[in-house]
Amino acid sequence: MSSNLAYQEEFWEELINGRVVAMSPRPVPYHNRIAENIDFIFRVYLKGKQCVPLGDGHDLFLTAKDHFIPDFMIICDRSKIKRNGVFGAPDLVVEVLSPSTAMRDRGYKKSAYEACGAAEYWIVDPENKSVEVYLLQDGKYVLDNLYILYPDYMLEKMTDEEKSALATKFKCHLYDDLIIDLNEIFETLF
Repeated sequence: MSSNLAYQEEFWEELINGRVVAMSPRPVPYHNRIAENIDFIFRVYLKGKQCVPLGDGHDLFLTAKDHFIPDFMIICDRSKIKRNGVFGAPDLVVEVLSPSTAMRDRGYKKSAYEACGAAEYWIVDPENKSVEVYLLQDGKYVLDNLYILYPDYMLEKMTDEEKSALATKFKCHLYDDLIIDLNEIFETLF
């Protein structure tokens, strides 16, 4: 291993139900790009507003047993943001799936975000180019919608009626005037 710190792998850890779980050194570039795209959309929209967009790498302390590092979150109560992380439920939290985290993101983490009162939870699937939007209703997450960016070969097989029913843009439920375009989320440079 190199003694140069810039070349050493940095392992991040999360505390999930009281158990330390090592995360991979860094996700693949496509995963990172999706998280960066989401961060960019909200960073531009929220400039000068009360709520704070926080990209990947920020510690989130939900409970004594649950300390996560989500791919993106929005915090509207700025008193939750401390020097060493965010303490309390985000208003919006996003997890971008990877093979090693998909089960936790869809299972335990989703339940933890729900129990702590995160109003909106997105699960973003890079492989299927989809976004699942869950909204907190009466203390439980309800799937609001599943948005999919279909590849051309699938679109070619659809009728005009089926294509017109597809939604590739949606509103973030926190903001009535913010339209999210799947093409912007899944846009890459490679």
